[in-house]
Amino acid sequence: MLRRDARLASPRAARRGRAFRDRGRRALLHASLCGMRASTDQETHPMHATSRPCPRTFWQHAHQLLLIALTLLLTTASAQADVILHAFNWPYATVEARAKQIADAGYRKVLVAPAYRSEGSAWWARYQPQDIRLIDNPLGDTTAFARMVQALANNGVETYADVVLNHMANEAATRSDLNYPGSAVLAQYAANPGRYDALRLFGTVQSNFLSASDFGPAQCISNYNDAFQVRNYRICGGGSDPGLPDLLGNDWVVQQQRAYLQALKGLGVTGFRVDAAKHMTFDHLNRVFDAGIRSGVYVFGEVITGGGSGNGDYDQFLAPYLQSTPHAAYDFPLFNAVRNAFGVGASMQQLVDPASTGQALPGNRAVTFAVTHDIPNNAGFRYAILDPVDETLAYAYLLGRNGGVPMVYTDNNESGDNRWVNAYLRDDLRRMIGFHNGVQGSDMQVLSSSACHILLRRGSLGIVGINKCGNPVNTTVAMNGSVLFWNADYVDALGSGTVVRISSGSYTFTLPARQARMWRR
Repeated sequence: MLRRDARLASPRAARRGRAFRDRGRRALLHASLCGMRASTDQETHPMHATSRPCPRTFWQHAHQLLLIALTLLLTTASAQADVILHAFNWPYATVEARAKQIADAGYRKVLVAPAYRSEGSAWWARYQPQDIRLIDNPLGDTTAFARMVQALANNGVETYADVVLNHMANEAATRSDLNYPGSAVLAQYAANPGRYDALRLFGTVQSNFLSASDFGPAQCISNYNDAFQVRNYRICGGGSDPGLPDLLGNDWVVQQQRAYLQALKGLGVTGFRVDAAKHMTFDHLNRVFDAGIRSGVYVFGEVITGGGSGNGDYDQFLAPYLQSTPHAAYDFPLFNAVRNAFGVGASMQQLVDPASTGQALPGNRAVTFAVTHDIPNNAGFRYAILDPVDETLAYAYLLGRNGGVPMVYTDNNESGDNRWVNAYLRDDLRRMIGFHNGVQGSDMQVLSSSACHILLRRGSLGIVGINKCGNPVNTTVAMNGSVLFWNADYVDALGSGTVVRISSGSYTFTLPARQARMWRR
């Protein structure tokens, strides 16, 4: 998501098989009905009074979807594997080229950059859409996107798309109207009609698809504690910046956004991250993400908070979001609990059961993380960057615990920290993901905790120990009645070589300073 810092001022964020079978059937049904529905798709907007035929590329997308469905149905990947790789700002061709690498590392979903028309080389320009009727931006076009989705599917990996539905690009420095994509872009389309027609996801590219009547008031949010302003006014950069034109949830906008999401599903996308969900009304969100759009896909929203229950942002924005939509969301409450627990003088016991105090989202609604793209790339959030060792320990906790869908972040050094480039291939993260995939679905019990450590088991399959402090921790746990196996080796999946072998009524676990252990049968 784009934030309130200076860059905003610039004009230049186990059902899989059945779901894919169902989507294949829907694709064929939609194809058969497409011609009959074409004339009604545009009847509510005066800018598009004429009917249109089915996009020529739709038939190709329907056929491609069936191929992707068959490919994923034939994969041997565990249905429990759920770790998302956020391939932040990666070109689609790069994701395609690394598809096997990604799969071999244990990831089963990839969140990719927003797919529509946008301009400008800066990463935040990807979060300023000009036209959602086609994909054409510095990271690739519709053809490259489709190839990427297919390559991932060939390796048993699903594609999640980052979608921006709250606003359009801030182009006030170059034009005064709110017609999108605008005359300059339409001139580009007209100069190369064959290319742009082939890139269409839906609709026609001969005219604008949005006008001033599709936007809310040109008024900046002045009070971020006012829910009405946050959901109805513009995100602005301060000074004379007019901000990001805020889309209404009128019938026309909803139709266009549904058509866009349906087209992405037609290409094989199985999940959507809703950027700036905090800034959209629940009515708008629920009308766009109706039952048809949600069918067979995972939807999660970005609603940034400074904590869980009792935090103003949580109580005013995230809790109502979860109550008013069926979507999942970034687990900012848990992230803040983790960050607090790793703080100097704080206790790891905060992580024993954070959900019980409202400091973690319910597991079935949570996307968990140790870092998101906004944290290192936005001056207003850099305070939340974890110490590198703490970040590693946080990943051990998130990938070792039960609950939530873990997301791992990797980038191209957009922040200049040179810390997350190729992070997705780190040996320790690959090992943690392997542990996570191996114990997924097993129950969790905390065996021991203190200010310095937490020790938990995952069913009878694994044991996770984390020590944040600078001294080793030895903790003795009673084993009589435990579901853990006796006289069996639990080997550290992180490669330390340590083995846990329980042979009596108690066992003393040793956790080295500032390290994690993930022992697995």
